[in-house]
Amino acid sequence: MIDDEPTYKIIGCAMEVHNTLGNGFQEVIYQRCLAIELQIAGISFQREVEQPIFYKGNGVGVRRADFIFEDRLVLELKAVIELEDVHLAQAKNYLSAYNFDVGLLINFGAKSLQHKRIFRTEKRASKKSYNPINLENPDHPDADN
Repeated sequence: MIDDEPTYKIIGCAMEVHNTLGNGFQEVIYQRCLAIELQIAGISFQREVEQPIFYKGNGVGVRRADFIFEDRLVLELKAVIELEDVHLAQAKNYLSAYNFDVGLLINFGAKSLQHKRIFRTEKRASKKSYNPINLENPDHPDADN
C-alpha cells in the first residue's frame, strides 16, 4: 500500500505556490518557490538530484530530478500550458531510473495547478556503478567522426 500523505502535503505546497504566483513564470522560479514552501511545511527533500542513466550496462549520461523525497518519491515540475504525453513519459522514466514506485508530475503553467500521481509499471535491473563511455574520444568506436 502506498502512503498518500506525503503526496497530499507536496501537492498542498504546490497549490500555495500556484495560488500566490499564478501561471506564467519559468519552471526554475516555481522550483525555488516550492523549495521554500516545502521547508516551511517541514518536508525534507533533495533538489536537482543526479542519477546515472545506463544503456546495456554502459553509463551514457545523467539526468536530474527536480525533487526527491525520502529516497522514495520523485517529483517532476513543468511550467507549460498543458501537460502532454511526453511529460508523463519523462516522469515515468525517472521512476525507473531512481527505482521508485511512485512519483508526482506537477504543472504550474496552466491556469489551474495540474498534478498527476505516477506509478512505476516495470522494475529496473539492479543499479550498476556509473562507467561512462567517452563518445568524444576519436578512438572510441561509438565516437562521431
